[in-house]
Amino acid sequence: MSDLTLYSYFRSSASYRVRIALNLKGLEYTQVPVHLLRGGGEQLTKSYREVHPDGLVPALIDGDHAPIGQSLAIVEYLEERFPTPSLLPNAPADRAFVRSVALQIACEIHPLNNLRVLGYLKSTLGIEDEQKAAWYAYWVTAGFETLERKLAADPRVGQCVFGDTPGLGDLCLVPQIWNARRFNVPLDGYPTLRRLYDNVVSMPAFAKAEPSGQPDAEAPRG
Repeated sequence: MSDLTLYSYFRSSASYRVRIALNLKGLEYTQVPVHLLRGGGEQLTKSYREVHPDGLVPALIDGDHAPIGQSLAIVEYLEERFPTPSLLPNAPADRAFVRSVALQIACEIHPLNNLRVLGYLKSTLGIEDEQKAAWYAYWVTAGFETLERKLAADPRVGQCVFGDTPGLGDLCLVPQIWNARRFNVPLDGYPTLRRLYDNVVSMPAFAKAEPSGQPDAEAPRG
């Protein structure tokens, strides 16, 4: 029996990853929304920093344990705490391959385009929205081009990043594709990435984690 609480923001790619992981493992959890824009950012408030001093989302609390930050650390914790079903393959080389995909997304693509970076570009450096969009598209494109070549050439890639069972690679890929579409980045040049996304995005674990279905989701404008 678990007592899991996830502090999350509906559009946060990192939070999205963790929601998928929780769903893939069939775990029940309580979700506490932390709005990253309202009032200057609820993640920066004293009350939230008392929960998670880093002032970031996601954060996971399991019972009486201290909060765990960083999405991939949370996913690894869930993998060790609730090992079945596994999010990683069995063989060490295959596990390293899947981790390399996850880290390429979480450490190479996502950090250059997260809310803090885009906010700094606009509010501190004073760049225009068009320049900010170009920055986002450049770094996503650079990362996707490399990732496309890697996954298109590897025989271990099946209906999912590894074989035909969704896991760590997919739970990182789906939020990044979703976010790229939100920012209107063309994806025509990445048939493997689009195929993998399409194969899993409608699965219950992924659909349940989709941003528009979260308790703090905002109605579309227009």
